[in-house]
Amino acid sequence: MTELIEHSIDVINQTIMVSGFVLYMMLIIEYINVRSDGKWSKPIKKSLIAQLTVSSGLGIIPGCIGIFTIVSLFTHNIIGFSGLLAGSIATIGDEAFVMLSMITNTFIKIAVILFVLAFSVSFLTNIFTKKITFIKNNDKHLQTHDEDDCHSKHNKSLHSQVQKFSFHRALLIAILILIVLFQFFLGHDHHVHNEGHFGNIGENLFFLIGSIVSIAIVMVVPEHFLVEHLWGHILKQHFMKIFLWTLGSIIIITFILNYFNVESWVSSNQFPMLLIALLIGLIPISGPHIVFTTLFAGGIIPFSILLANTIVQEGHGGLPLMAESKRSFILMKASKIVIALIIGSIGFWLGW
Repeated sequence: MTELIEHSIDVINQTIMVSGFVLYMMLIIEYINVRSDGKWSKPIKKSLIAQLTVSSGLGIIPGCIGIFTIVSLFTHNIIGFSGLLAGSIATIGDEAFVMLSMITNTFIKIAVILFVLAFSVSFLTNIFTKKITFIKNNDKHLQTHDEDDCHSKHNKSLHSQVQKFSFHRALLIAILILIVLFQFFLGHDHHVHNEGHFGNIGENLFFLIGSIVSIAIVMVVPEHFLVEHLWGHILKQHFMKIFLWTLGSIIIITFILNYFNVESWVSSNQFPMLLIALLIGLIPISGPHIVFTTLFAGGIIPFSILLANTIVQEGHGGLPLMAESKRSFILMKASKIVIALIIGSIGFWLGW
């Protein structure tokens, strides 16, 4: 019974961490877009090089913060599929913290390889995917309206906004505060054992900064922006769908991982290890992939297998992507499987 409660808390905690931070990023991106009248994203949209550079750079940031941001940018059509692919290839996820503590030099080596690989492969991929529409209703994302006045000086002070504290504003602030409280009171117990205090503190710091900025935005924006953009677009159209998909996926994955000994299975199947690394990489969550880091650190598997698994996985980033565009998720994973199989096979054959 105690174990069931612990697993349930862990599932809810991970769900809130994923969907909560994605909510923060979407809210911040929406605010920046309206405040700049959509001008900030135009250089990125127009330049493939900029998209791939930004996505690859965000991807190599330890943890899942970078990939969450990438998915948010893709969802809002600021970057295309090639940018999404670049970011997901470069992402190491929470496993990066384990690498930093156990095999620091290998982490640096993998990060450099992934950045170069993500940029170059995604540049070529763009030739075949640039005419494909992945996100429907493009015209509804990141709209600006004549009524939006938060791109210039605010006409209303924070004091006047507080005086006219609407239902939507109060509820949004309550939701954001509850996400923060839940995150920090339950903590990241499942991460502490695997990543150490550095990973735990780093991830919580990014989460806290995102929450403070998001709450500040909700406090000061005009009512039109609040209702039309934050409530009507982000919360109603995106957040609930992402939350429910994330919750369902984590429940299924947690059940499988707790009733199936992944580490034992990997260790007892040495011959087809590369294929196993690719299959485990398909799991859209951080955690199972740590086994390859520990096996490599122990000298049990070669570098090529660790690299192949890292290419296929993208931490928790696949969860919000599945909620927004299942076709994008499937094509992203299929592309990475092919890339990882080629890279891993060559490395295996060369003996590294």
